[in-house]
Formats: sequence, structure tokens, C-alpha cells
Amino acid sequence: MNYRVVLNVLGIVLRFLGISLLAPFLVAVIYKEPESATIFTVSCVITLATGLALQYTNRSEFGELSHRESIVIVAMGWLLVAIFGGIPFMLAGISPVDSLFEAMSGFTTTGSSILPDIEIYSKSIIFWRSMTQWLGGMGIIVLVLAILPRIAVAGRQMFQSESTGPIKDKLKPRLKDTAQILWGVYVTFTVLEIVLLYLAGMTLYDSMVHTFPTMSTGGFSSRNLSIAAYDSFSIELIIVIFMFIGGANFNLFYRTLKVNRVALIKDKEFQTYALIVLISTLVIGLQLWNWGDSLASSFRHALFQVVSTITTTGFASTDFSLWPESTKLILLLLMFVGGSAGSTSGALKVIRVILLMKYGMREIYKSIHPKMVRPIRLGDTIISDDVMQAVLAFFVLYLLVFLGSTLILSALGLDLLTSVSASATTLGNVGPGLSNLIGPMANFGSIHVIGKIVLILNMWIGRLEVLTVLILFVPAFWKK
Repeated sequence: MNYRVVLNVLGIVLRFLGISLLAPFLVAVIYKEPESATIFTVSCVITLATGLALQYTNRSEFGELSHRESIVIVAMGWLLVAIFGGIPFMLAGISPVDSLFEAMSGFTTTGSSILPDIEIYSKSIIFWRSMTQWLGGMGIIVLVLAILPRIAVAGRQMFQSESTGPIKDKLKPRLKDTAQILWGVYVTFTVLEIVLLYLAGMTLYDSMVHTFPTMSTGGFSSRNLSIAAYDSFSIELIIVIFMFIGGANFNLFYRTLKVNRVALIKDKEFQTYALIVLISTLVIGLQLWNWGDSLASSFRHALFQVVSTITTTGFASTDFSLWPESTKLILLLLMFVGGSAGSTSGALKVIRVILLMKYGMREIYKSIHPKMVRPIRLGDTIISDDVMQAVLAFFVLYLLVFLGSTLILSALGLDLLTSVSASATTLGNVGPGLSNLIGPMANFGSIHVIGKIVLILNMWIGRLEVLTVLILFVPAFWKK
């Protein structure tokens, strides 16, 4: 492994992070927050200096990166970004572990928070908190690949390691072009949502602060009550639409606009994704109506929370921790499903759920007809055995990490619902849990420091789809 190349690229990533810190600095200047301006100045200098030091002490030519080098760059890049991105929180008076928790939750677009009162912090701190999610949504590495062509030439494996889903889809032969297209679609939807939220009654600041976590399916809000604080159907509807967009495959939006007008609606994964949203909304809406809510209120909140959960955004239009247990069970299942491959959402992804179900049905048929040859298809595409093995391995490892973190949290004294939902929501990068302790109107601040570290690892592992992080702990990975 060429460590000079690895450290050089990590230095470039930190340089981009340092430059990004200028945005909240400008917010601090605009809103006349001198203390916060100092915080972001110091954070920017530390991050830029570290990035430049790593880059210029490890100058090297970029060839095609090896698989091992790419994995290390992506895994360690995300960890470093969370560490340095947490410096502003630490300078604002938050403890180091809590700062890392908040930053990791931001960049991985999880949305779980340790802050008991968000509204006491300055506008620039809250802006940075939301901006971390927007940067992490499409991917820090993908952004670097889009801007620096010399990295893009060498970064094919990095793109594969950071992309979500079992099948990596390149839109263009040149990786730089693919990265630029993805970020172009992402920025276009971001600008559109900011405008719509502003027209719906939000201030420009609030529009930006809520658009960033919506498009990245992150879920951070500037209000303690999340979206419920606005009590506006028009705002909720706009956010539902863009959360749904964020949970779909961004490649499909480009293909629909440039290649095939029906590419989106003919995609099997998108059809299943939409169907899950529809059925879950109907079931939960009817349960809430039966529970005592009005018909309009039941389906309004059911739709919002279903889309927020399956896209792993984590916004709340109401305190769903008070809902009937049957509705919480559906939300818990949606936490595991997640959105589409190639989206900004987390968890298993709809395509993997489809493939796992098809694999299960094939095994049932094979037990009846042992000599039967029946390939697994997704639409017109035959899924190779290699892809299916990768899906099965991912599923098993995902469950093992979930069970392991749940057991640790239970051993720390948390009740079963809190332990299960905390593990599921952080590993799936969803956000709030289902119990009163960590629900949408609560936070993770009361969890033991060991539990917070476990959840930080969960967020990191979940965002990089398990294997990219777990492989670092295998001794054979580091041997020549």
C-alpha cells in the first residue's frame, strides 16, 4: 500500500472541508455573531493547516489506486471529516465525544442528536450542523472526484466504496463526468427546494437549514420540535416531496431527463419503493384514525413519518413515540428497508430487499424442484451470483452489527425498545429512535459515553455500507 498517496488524498479532503467552513463563517458575519466567527476561523485554520501538511509532506503522483488504498481513503476520510467537522461544536462548549457524535451524525446524514436544546446555539453553528448533512449526502469523496480530475482518474475504486447499493451505476465513461452529473442533479433539487420553502413562508435562512437535511435525507432541524414547530401543511408537503426524491436513485433522474423519459417510472426498485410508501401510509393512517385522530390528521402525519423513515431522513411532524405500538413496528421495519440504491438514504436499500425476497422464493422452488435452473432477475436484468453473494454477505454483516450494538446498549441499562431502535436508527442513518428517551422530541444526550461511541461507530459503518469499515479490522487486509 502506498501510504504517501493515501495521506495525500486525505489531505485534499481536509482542504475541501476547511474551505467549506468559510460558509458558516459568512453566516456568523451576516448575523453579527463575533464569537461564532472566531470559532469558525479557528476551525478553518486548523483543518486547512492539517490538510496542507498532509498533502505537501506526502507529494506523489496519482496512478490507478489499488482496492486497499481506496478503502482506506474512503473509510479514514469519513472519520477525519467527522473529527475535524466536530471542532466548531467542541469550541462552542460541547464535550469531545458529543461533538464527534453530532458531526458524525451530520456527515453520515443520520440526524440523531445529543443536543437537548438546539435553539440556544447561534445561527452559524446551526447552519454548519445542517451543512454537514448536505455535504455528506452525495458524498465527500464524490465531491472531490467531481472537482479534481487528477483524483478522478485514480479514484474509480473510491467511487465504488462510497456509492450505495449492490450495483454501481456509472452514467459516463469518465468518473469525473459521473460525479459532476450527480452533484449537478443534487444542487438543482437543493436550489428548487430552498425557493419553494421560502415561498411557503420560511425565512431564507430556515429554508436553507431545512433543505440541506431534506435533500441529504439527514433530518437536522433548527427547531427543537423539528418540522412540527411550523405546523404548516404546505411546508410538510414540500419536504415530503423532496425527501421522497432524496430517497430515489439520482442516476434515474438524469436518465429520465436526458436518455429515456420513462426510465424512472419503469424502474423496478423505484416502483417497489413507491409501493412500500403507499401501503405503509395507508396502514398507519388507518391505525391512527382508529386510535382517535381525525382522518385528515392521521394520513397527513402517516405520510410524513413514513417518507421520513423509509428515506432515513428523521424529520418529525409529530411525536410518533406516543403512537400505538403497531405503528412503531412498521416504522422500525422501514428503518431497516431504507430508500433506493444511488440515493442519499441509508439502511439496506429497497433493491437488496427485493433481491433477498427473490432469492428466498427461488430457494423454496428449488427445494421442490432440485434440478430447476432459475436465475434471479430484476426487470430484464439477470443478477449474477457474485452480486447475490455480496447482497447476502451485506445482510448478514448488517444484522450482526445491529445485534452486537443492541446487546451492548442493553448491557448499559437501556430498555429493549430504546436499545433496538437506537441501534437500528444509527446503523440505518435514520435519526430519532422510537422510545420516549430517544424519540423525535428527545435526544441521545443521556446515553452512557460507551453507548455513544458504539452509536458513532454504527453511523460510520452504516454510511459506508458495513464492509468498507469492517474490513479495516481484519489483520489480513494490512498484510502485503
